[in-house]
Amino acid sequence: MADPLDKATSKAPATLGEGCLSRYDPDELSPEDGTEFPGAAKLWEQLKPDVDDETASPEKIPSATHNP
Repeated sequence: MADPLDKATSKAPATLGEGCLSRYDPDELSPEDGTEFPGAAKLWEQLKPDVDDETASPEKIPSATHNP
């Protein structure tokens, strides 16, 4: 009899790059991988900082890495 846990495995999609540059290969992704995120644009609008392009300068844009 086959081990029932053999069926309970998953396989990650192929990746490109190494280390911190590693990312999923977009050519290998499919709808079955759950790559669709229809609410992405709405979420981005909620999370992005409100910055007026004409008056924006590095001093006025909040940044976690900016250390004056």
